[in-house]
Amino acid sequence: MPKIRFDILKRSKLWFAISLLIIIPGIFCMFTKGFNFGIDFTGGTIIEMEFQQEVTLPQVRDVLREYNLDNATIQLSGDVSNVEASKDVMIRTMDLEENERKAVMASLKDEIGDYTVLREEKVGATIGGELITDALMATVISWILIILYVSYRFEWRFGIAAILTLIHDVLIVLSVFSFLQKQVDSSFVAAILTIIGYSINDTIVIFDRIRENQRLHFKRGGDLNELANRSIYQTLTRSLYTVFTVLFTTFALYFFGGDTTKDFSFALLIGFFSGSYSSIFIASPLWVVLKNRFPAKKI
Repeated sequence: MPKIRFDILKRSKLWFAISLLIIIPGIFCMFTKGFNFGIDFTGGTIIEMEFQQEVTLPQVRDVLREYNLDNATIQLSGDVSNVEASKDVMIRTMDLEENERKAVMASLKDEIGDYTVLREEKVGATIGGELITDALMATVISWILIILYVSYRFEWRFGIAAILTLIHDVLIVLSVFSFLQKQVDSSFVAAILTIIGYSINDTIVIFDRIRENQRLHFKRGGDLNELANRSIYQTLTRSLYTVFTVLFTTFALYFFGGDTTKDFSFALLIGFFSGSYSSIFIASPLWVVLKNRFPAKKI
């Protein structure tokens, strides 16, 4: 069989270094700058009003954008679902000080028209500390189950490598959101869970090919690096087709979707890029490291 020109496993330290250059500063940033939590985590202000004429979502959002409230939730009420224009508008945004609230409401009146305030109140977070703890616990339990299942179907080194790869992808997304201070809300949590599902699927495809190639490969006197390289290249076309298809859709959602989906689709873009990178350049090298460090005992 022809030799593979670009040796992915030979440059394992380079791939690990690239990831660490993002993850280590990212962790530092998480502890220093933290995250820009949205109203789902911090609570906020609800303003419900009735305008004298029908207004649209873009009109209201353009006014809120002047005050950096692009991610506010805006709902129009009407007799039909998915109404495009309505007199009744409900705005849920971050907690506003009295002077900020008055400025926003004055701008709405000046730029859109007169209105009557129907409701104005502060609300608590919809995602509490207990819910976050439960979500983290569920994630950890799912990772343990993945390790057990992959260990049963493959071997325990595959399971450990798969989970370390998932943690890598989650840390990459968290790091980017902490660096850029992008808003973290309930849609971000949904994006993280989606990324985890995508990444583990892509990784398992490569691991399955490694398992298929193992017996015949070692009979021919091959080594681990050659085995991993050949398995990656055998599944590379499938992996690229999958990621390009997913990225086309996600790019469309990011550029043509509404403002409320921007951060969600941005998290998906980062996660899908990271998931594709880690499945090829991180997961298999990790398995080789574990295989060399903890070789199977010969009977």
